[in-house]
Amino acid sequence: MVTDDLVLVDQHCHGVVAEDLDCARFSALLTESSIATNSFDSLLGLAVRRWCAPQLGLPAHCSADDYLERRAEWGWRRVSSQLLGSVGVGAWVLDTGLSEPGTPLTEPTDFADIAHGATYEVLRLESVAERVAAGQPDVVDLLNVVEVEIRAAIEAGAVGLKSVVAYRTGLDLPAEPPTDVEVAAAASAWLRWGGTRLDDPILLAWLVHLGARLSAELHVPLQLHTGFGDDDVRLHRADPALLGDFLHATKSTGATIALLHTWPFHRNAGYLAHVFPHVLVDVGLAVPYVGDRAGAVLAELLELAPFASVCFSSDGYGLPELHHLGATLWRRALGRLIDGWLADDVMTAADGERFAFNFAAGNCCRAYGLTPPG
Repeated sequence: MVTDDLVLVDQHCHGVVAEDLDCARFSALLTESSIATNSFDSLLGLAVRRWCAPQLGLPAHCSADDYLERRAEWGWRRVSSQLLGSVGVGAWVLDTGLSEPGTPLTEPTDFADIAHGATYEVLRLESVAERVAAGQPDVVDLLNVVEVEIRAAIEAGAVGLKSVVAYRTGLDLPAEPPTDVEVAAAASAWLRWGGTRLDDPILLAWLVHLGARLSAELHVPLQLHTGFGDDDVRLHRADPALLGDFLHATKSTGATIALLHTWPFHRNAGYLAHVFPHVLVDVGLAVPYVGDRAGAVLAELLELAPFASVCFSSDGYGLPELHHLGATLWRRALGRLIDGWLADDVMTAADGERFAFNFAAGNCCRAYGLTPPG
């Protein structure tokens, strides 16, 4: 089945670095490790040389040195425009809450101009709480203002919420939110300690439950990072299966919970989407990193996940190569998978076309209230 013409909607990604990168900084962004490695010697590095090099006018499988030389010759903006604009993504949903010192990322308007597509924003809950706390409010104002700011951001056009609780305390969230007394005591202690990085389990549980309540009320998905990430995450605490109690408690509230990335727990995520209809799933971050194995990962997700629950995302961050490969490898994997199903008479061609459109854009657009790109 031809998937080359599918216009994708990227459920979750970030901006690209808005300056030229030397070899060391490029390599550092081509891995989730904080320790310098030869990141080109990986399935991701091979995919860059195979799929991104021709977009920069180089032969497929060119050397890493030639690739970096061409990248430096063109400059970050031209490279980004070519890689983002050529990959067939019509809309990008950006998490703007991730920033690192010395790594300037494109803002949504600049990203849209470079990528030649629409951009929408997702609000990171922890960033809101930390920003409010920096103003040194009292406890009552902290809790009230966090909710007010979240509501205001949705009214201003943000299309979703996101939590990185997996990075902070893990996904073993309680079924019920903590009590007002527990939250007030935790907030008071956090503010006394300076209100910087939010890693208090009670406040995080309160914040995620607040996000789920506002998801139901304001009709925007709540995204949760799960699975694979950088070395700040403790992988065993990022298994989406730990969300069982939380998902059971929110299944009839009207909330929509989007489980991002999910690898290596993508089969667990598929099961959760199977038993909880308010759950969306993707394999975002994993796809560019597993390279040619993307088809196997996507097939394993689809073993149990209802087809209406599966979305596309790249989780591209910093390097436009990651956005480009997220889309290119996912599209290629989906095409091969559906071709196999058609050859084995698993479905009709009409089924294949319908499912492909929904995986690429339809499911995401329905969940986030977006107009499918034409």
